[in-house]
Amino acid sequence: MKVFKWLENEQDALKLIEQSGDGTIIHLKNEEEHLLLLEAKTSPFEYTESYEILDQTGKLEQGRFAVLNNIPVSEEGRELFEQRFRNRAGLIEQEPGFVAIRVLRPLNSDTYVILTMWENEESFTGWQQSQAYTKAHAKRGTADGIDKRPNMFPRASFVTTYK
Repeated sequence: MKVFKWLENEQDALKLIEQSGDGTIIHLKNEEEHLLLLEAKTSPFEYTESYEILDQTGKLEQGRFAVLNNIPVSEEGRELFEQRFRNRAGLIEQEPGFVAIRVLRPLNSDTYVILTMWENEESFTGWQQSQAYTKAHAKRGTADGIDKRPNMFPRASFVTTYK
């Protein structure tokens, strides 16, 4: 299964949703853009960002708070990065308000996406302040953390959120 992603203005987003016809596209938005997500084997539309799903739990749903952690990874760092997520503890799934997670391998770029979906923004904030979050990120910034590997991350990661 793959995830296809479009960033559009509202008018173009609504056209794509109408053209899909079957309601499988998840529509999220923030102040700047509209995000469309489709989980499918193939995309009916051109010019999409495409990802292979490496790990998943839960179902993507309309009307939820979505957090996309966009992480550029060098070619030589891909295996180690993917291994880290294959071996994740899965603590996030136990958090109140958690809806879904997708760990996405890019098919046409170097930027992985860790997509989490929450009942609301407060649920996500609760996760960030939890002991489980601290445990899941305990190695970050240490000699054992993958963020300290040379040449692994060609650019800084960034987070985008949608409602």
